Amino acid sequence: QARYLAQIILVGAQVVGRAFARALRQEFAASRAAADARGRSERPQSAAASRITGISLQEAQQILNVSNLNAEEIQKNYNHLFKVNDKSVGGSFYLQSKVVRAKERLDEELRIQAQSNKEKGWKAET
Repeated sequence: QARYLAQIILVGAQVVGRAFARALRQEFAASRAAADARGRSERPQSAAASRITGISLQEAQQILNVSNLNAEEIQKNYNHLFKVNDKSVGGSFYLQSKVVRAKERLDEELRIQAQSNKEKGWKAET
């Protein structure tokens, strides 16, 4: 009887292992498809900035609680969130670093937009 019990446990473990491996492969495929779709929806420079900073534009806007790219509003929210999450006042270094990364990402997007507007101005003149 112990032998049959061991065989049942072994077969059960194999079934669960295969199901887990299949679910893992599906999750990787879905994640890759979502990343590809996100990359296609953004402009090439913006997508590159997302990859470099490791944070998407939408995530950065959510972190700093801004709906449009306004430099003053971004700076104001950044200053507030940075101070609130300072470790010396009981804040979280992790959250503070997320705030810094979000600000870097939004600054990069502002730079990309300014460069794009400058190029459009040059094309309009010619």
